[in-house]
Amino acid sequence: MATPHAAPSGATPAARPSVIQLAIKEKPALYAAYIPYFPEGGIFIPTPREHRLGDDVYLLLTVMDNPQRFPIAGKVAWITPANAAGNRTQGIGVQFPADEKAKQLRRLIEEILGPAADVNNRPTHTL
Repeated sequence: MATPHAAPSGATPAARPSVIQLAIKEKPALYAAYIPYFPEGGIFIPTPREHRLGDDVYLLLTVMDNPQRFPIAGKVAWITPANAAGNRTQGIGVQFPADEKAKQLRRLIEEILGPAADVNNRPTHTL
């Protein structure tokens, strides 16, 4: 009979990942949130909740008129704190994982944005 393993004394249990639902309905909002700089792509999520780099985030993302909701198990790879310079929106950048769902989502986003997906001079929530 197996017995459950307890965390060693003094150890803190692993934090549960945040679960965030996000619907991006307009092309300018998608452009401002998309992060093409991450190897697999990523998305900025406005949130006042505190996160740390490397935190796990489970994201349910809907993009524009696409009826599919994309479940993404990503990691926090960017943080914009409250009161950031330049009046930037507080939130986190979630890096997409290297899986098929994330690749499908990245293709969809880049298809919607077209040439605007390339790095250019228009401001975004990250860079």
